Amino acid sequence: MRLLLDICQGLGLGAAAGVRPFLPALLTGGLASADVGIDFDGTRYDFLESPVWLLALTILLVVSLLLRAVLESTAFEASLAGIAIGIGALLFAGTLADHGYVAWPGLVAGGAVALLAQASSRDLSARVSKRLDREARGALPIYFEGAAVVIAGLAILIPPVSLLAVALLVWLLLGGKRREGERYAGLRILR
Repeated sequence: MRLLLDICQGLGLGAAAGVRPFLPALLTGGLASADVGIDFDGTRYDFLESPVWLLALTILLVVSLLLRAVLESTAFEASLAGIAIGIGALLFAGTLADHGYVAWPGLVAGGAVALLAQASSRDLSARVSKRLDREARGALPIYFEGAAVVIAGLAILIPPVSLLAVALLVWLLLGGKRREGERYAGLRILR
């Protein structure tokens, strides 16, 4: 049963990091340093709760928010996606290592679920931002940061909720692809 809860927790943390990487990692590290729901002490992933790691994440968060406000570049978003996948993999692996399980499957699964969350959130952001004015579009990253923190917090405190979060991400991604196909279904070239 403990392994199942750790897998659920890892899925949620990987998904949260995939949506937005820095705040979920900060929340996880802060809760782990206080031994609330998760603890990386005594594992190879104990750096995830170290003050140096948390400070680095805070600096990266501030820099990413400033750069996002100035740049609207796909290269910036791609680099952020890579960071998100890496952090998701580390958080899942650390969750498994917390109770003495082999951690490498967490690296693979955490990266995969972060990739799913990244694709889902980027697709949703692209679809929603087309309908919004400039000010509302500028607030989207804040909503995604909030959603990521909520997913991470629930994953740590109530791990089975992570299964719902992953199902929602799959549904959002598939729903976006379905709508994309429907949009052009009625268009025909008449000769």
